[in-house]
Amino acid sequence: MPMKKILLVLISCFFSAAVLAQATHPYAGDVATIKKYDQMFVPLSHPIVFVGSSSIRKWQHLQVAFGSYNVLNRGIGGAVVDDIIYYLNDLVFSYNPRQIVLYVGENDLVNESETADDILNKTITLYKDIREKLPDVPIVYISLKPSPSRDKYQEKCIKTNSLIRDFLSKEKNVVFVDIFTPMLKDGKSRPELFVQDMLHMNPEGYAIWEKKIKHYLIKPE
Repeated sequence: MPMKKILLVLISCFFSAAVLAQATHPYAGDVATIKKYDQMFVPLSHPIVFVGSSSIRKWQHLQVAFGSYNVLNRGIGGAVVDDIIYYLNDLVFSYNPRQIVLYVGENDLVNESETADDILNKTITLYKDIREKLPDVPIVYISLKPSPSRDKYQEKCIKTNSLIRDFLSKEKNVVFVDIFTPMLKDGKSRPELFVQDMLHMNPEGYAIWEKKIKHYLIKPE
C-alpha cells in the first residue's frame, strides 16, 4: 500500500477513535443534551457558570436564588473530578464565564482505591486546567458536603476538604467556601437537610449553600 494511503488510513483511524471515545464517555449524552438546549436557548453572555456533580445539577432554584447574577447551571449527575476535567471545554470554556462556581469530588470519596491525596491531586489538575485557559476568572470552590448516606467516608471527606483548602489558600482569585461545617450538628450529618436518598439536598440544605455562596458572587456590570 502506498505510503500516502497508509497515512490517510492512520489519520482516519485516529479521528474515528477520538469520536468513538467522545461518544462512549459515560456523560456524552448529558453533554449532548446541554448543547442542544444551548442551540434552542442561547445563554446570556459572560455568565457565572455553576459546574460539577449532581448537587449542582439538582439545584432547581439556582436561577431564583441568584437570578440577578446571570447564572448558568452546568452540573452533571454522578460526575467525578475527572469527568469535569474531560468536559471543561463543553461545560465551562465555551461560555466565556466571568466567574466559576465549582462543586465536584464527593463522588470520588466512595472510590475505596482513592485517598484524600488522590482527590486533591485531581482537583489541582482541574484547577490548573481552568487556569491555563482562564487565568484571571474568579473561582468559588464549594467544599465537599457531609451526606448522611456517606457517613462512613466523613473522615476522608474532612481530610480532602482540608487539603484542598490549604492548596487554594495559596492561589489567587479563588475562594474556598466551607459548607461542611454548617451542615453538621454536634459533629454529625443532618438528615433533615436531605431528600429520602440522604445524598441529595432539599431546599433547606440548599438554603445553607445560598447563604454561604452569595457573598462571593459577582454581579454583571
